[in-house]
Amino acid sequence: MEARVTRAGTFVRQLMGYTAFVPKRLPPDPPVQIDAELLDLLSRADRSLGRLDGSTEVLPNPDLFVAMFVRQEAVLSSQIEGTQASLVDILEYEADAARRNLPGDVGEVVNYVRAMNYGLACLSDLPLSLRLIREIHAELLRDVRGAERRPGEFRTSQNWIGPAGVPLEQAIFVPPPPHEMERALGDLELFLHDPVPLPVLLKCGMVHAQFETIHPFLDGNGRVGRLLITFLLVQQRVLRRPLLYLSYYLKRHRDEYYDLLQALRIRGSWEGWLKFFLRGVAEVANAATETARRILRLREDHRELIREQVRGATNALHLLEHLYEQPIVSIGRAAEMIGVSYPTASSLIGRLVERSLLQEVTGSARNRLFSYRQYLDLFQWQPQAEAQAGNIQPVAYTRSEALR
Repeated sequence: MEARVTRAGTFVRQLMGYTAFVPKRLPPDPPVQIDAELLDLLSRADRSLGRLDGSTEVLPNPDLFVAMFVRQEAVLSSQIEGTQASLVDILEYEADAARRNLPGDVGEVVNYVRAMNYGLACLSDLPLSLRLIREIHAELLRDVRGAERRPGEFRTSQNWIGPAGVPLEQAIFVPPPPHEMERALGDLELFLHDPVPLPVLLKCGMVHAQFETIHPFLDGNGRVGRLLITFLLVQQRVLRRPLLYLSYYLKRHRDEYYDLLQALRIRGSWEGWLKFFLRGVAEVANAATETARRILRLREDHRELIREQVRGATNALHLLEHLYEQPIVSIGRAAEMIGVSYPTASSLIGRLVERSLLQEVTGSARNRLFSYRQYLDLFQWQPQAEAQAGNIQPVAYTRSEALR
């Protein structure tokens, strides 16, 4: 079999006529060249993460706000793979799961939230491992699109990446065949726990790129690979809370993202990929830090407004705190949150609507839902040009298919 070797791995001609890529083990050899630009980007990203981590300490009950960041990441990461569910769709589903006419792919985003929370909970007791990665994948694909594609199991057949319907021979990229995939996964797990000193952010960038190159599942590789970044940062105690999510950045630069991953494989361009990755870390961390600041200012302003202008301020302040975790609520859910009767909660929500703190979003007389819109608006991170053009279109040219 013919083979072409690069710094990142080997393109191996298979007996069936196609060429698959078998990655070399990490870290790269020769080592990554840390030039002045890469060093500066690494320093900027580290500082941005430090500011983000510190910003959570000034937030009252920061875990409430983490829940919103988790949902936002779930929406954006799932949209990259083609889902159309929005953050509002997810919050409305959580507020009243019995509602009808919600997009069918809400379940995929709900699963992403569950998979992320499951992984974070496990990391408090267990190291990041192939077993945990499989369990996260099982949560991700449970009872949704892709559920027939071996949830929680690494593939045993060849897959590939290319336009929908393209045959294997015309694929943009073919990951390693199953027997080589198993070896590569074993090497990746060893690298995850390698004690040799290496800047954590460089390690995160390497692990993500390597996982996407191995492509060990028949579906869900991109979502799991993006989760690994956050899991590593939390496991390495770079972040005390999971507040950094790169899907926003990768979605906005998706063509460059895929081009750099391919350049890494073809030319071994680890430095180019890592510089792109570090720019994303700094950009997203800075945006999240600014969001945390705005949340704090919003909370202070609205607490003052409630104390001065809303009758029943004690209950209203209590409800306000819950809204930072669940910013779309029904009257019944609000009553449960603050431990009051339905009529009392109804009157309270009416007063908050009068003060423009809540907005009714269903337009119906029954099963009404109310949105804390000013808070939700802080999580709309689409760039202006994309926002004017409407929803960002999902990536259509990357799709893995099992070899038939």
